[in-house]
Amino acid sequence: MALSSHIEELKKKHSALSHQVEEAQRAPGTSDAEIAEMKKQKLRLKEEIERLSTATA
Repeated sequence: MALSSHIEELKKKHSALSHQVEEAQRAPGTSDAEIAEMKKQKLRLKEEIERLSTATA
């Protein structure tokens, strides 16, 4: 897989996770721990995207 397509996949996952976090925050049954874990995953994806993007620049 080309690096640019890998970065695009990561961006898609980040966006999807962002929507999941928003929905979870609106849902009364979602625990703070679940939301925090999703936010951590989102941050890890963002860091990976940035790392790979600077590697190609």
